[in-house]
Amino acid sequence: MHLTDEQLKQFDKDGYLFFPKLFSSEETKTLVNEVPKLYERREEYNIREKGSDSVRTNFAAHMYSEPFAKLARHPRMVKPVEDLLGEKLYMHQFKINGKMAFDGDVWQWHQDYGTWKNDDLMPTERAMNVAIFLDDVTEFNGPLIFIPGSHKRGVIDAKHDTSTTSYPLWTLDNKLISELVDRAGGQNGGMVSPKGPAGSMILFHSCLVHCSGSNLSPFNRVSVYLSLCAVSNHIQRFKRKEYIAHRQFDPIQCLPDDCLVKDYPVDLPWKNGLPPSAFETSQEKLAG
Repeated sequence: MHLTDEQLKQFDKDGYLFFPKLFSSEETKTLVNEVPKLYERREEYNIREKGSDSVRTNFAAHMYSEPFAKLARHPRMVKPVEDLLGEKLYMHQFKINGKMAFDGDVWQWHQDYGTWKNDDLMPTERAMNVAIFLDDVTEFNGPLIFIPGSHKRGVIDAKHDTSTTSYPLWTLDNKLISELVDRAGGQNGGMVSPKGPAGSMILFHSCLVHCSGSNLSPFNRVSVYLSLCAVSNHIQRFKRKEYIAHRQFDPIQCLPDDCLVKDYPVDLPWKNGLPPSAFETSQEKLAG
């Protein structure tokens, strides 16, 4: 799957592309059926909501779950980002975010590159996020909200919010958000929220300003977030544990397009548990 010239222009203008129902019901079900088994694990890589047992984020499932290891190598997800960045990619981060019914908390206004720059020393914003809906996403269950074109502002200074939610985030202040929304059209398009059925996919720029509200509905909103980075742009510091920010910079080798519904061998290096190295951190910048 490659992007058309029109899609490339739209991405440059808006900072995101939306592909409704890109994955079939059968493909999506393969992933959905795996999530409860991952979420029930009492492991450090399952971050739970503040004051709740509901999982907020599961990290690195592609290292120990076969269906998600296949998704991490899927050409419908990898090839469009290769088109945009013009080179091979590695997996910087792999998350299954669970904005669960009644318990799913907010994700504050932020740029993803803000965290990657401040925590991981990623050299530039040559990285993208891909979000794949495992549930139907509606106006009721905490959809993503984007400020179109805000990626053109570049890297914005952020503050480290360690108290609002259970997961620390480099966030942006309300005054700046108001200015960005006004510039993008105010109440007439200054904020957008792609919604659609399970199996839909969003591709968005690492500097696109976005957030999501809490889920007060009785409907789960589970999505997979894959952060793909140009190999030449890999992180320069291992401040965060390896299950959060990966340290394997080899290019992703795609599987065939039908990999989610057929058997293909995949490596699962953490199938029997995370190695001690996955928990090691360092404040030192990589040599070279």
